[in-house]
Amino acid sequence: MAISEKYGRTYHFPFSPGTTSDDRIKHDYWQYISTIPSLIHTEKLDGENNCLSRHGVFARSHVAPTTSPWTESLRRYWHLIKNDLGDLEIFLENVYAIHSIAYSNLDHHFYVFAVRENGQWLSWEETCFYAAMLDLPVVPVIKKLSTPASQQTFESELLDIVKGPGAFAAHDAFTGAPATMEGVVTRDAGSYPVSSFAEHVFKYVRKGHVKTDVHWTRNWRRARLNFEGGQHVDYQ
Repeated sequence: MAISEKYGRTYHFPFSPGTTSDDRIKHDYWQYISTIPSLIHTEKLDGENNCLSRHGVFARSHVAPTTSPWTESLRRYWHLIKNDLGDLEIFLENVYAIHSIAYSNLDHHFYVFAVRENGQWLSWEETCFYAAMLDLPVVPVIKKLSTPASQQTFESELLDIVKGPGAFAAHDAFTGAPATMEGVVTRDAGSYPVSSFAEHVFKYVRKGHVKTDVHWTRNWRRARLNFEGGQHVDYQ
């Protein structure tokens, strides 16, 4: 039995080209997007989904805490704050280990993207509040928008956004060539129940973003930071 509930599977927009055989697509996404008062576009980073809770540091599975070497510094940090978490579960993107995309403009290795508490996903404002309390950055915010009036305009603007390199200067991890961002996550800026996650969070992922295979962990390397040795939880 899992210690806690893992992060829900995020459905792709139907115009997202980076789907794989086990991905899910929200073909009727517009009926939900068009009723949400406030939305946030954030950059989808190429890392590992980690969760900090009072029970430990988790990767994708919540059956048992992770012991991976690329979460070692995060686990050390967790020991400092675990007694302050209460019922909060902090979800973050861990870019400590380079996957398919290498970032050449990182100030940190761990970026908060969501906070869950007692069966509820907290609002973006609350998410930013708790991230700041824990001295952790949030994932890059690309745009805040009110309820979109036109599906065509919404999709067109999103397709323009994903042509950019993102906030951290994305590069192909194998060739070193400049790359576009991995994708965009669009979420309801407000709070919503865990049970309705799929109606409030959606993603666009570019085609061919995954170039690593299941064996990337054998030869992984650490992402460099702009200020090595600074006051970060990822300092070694």
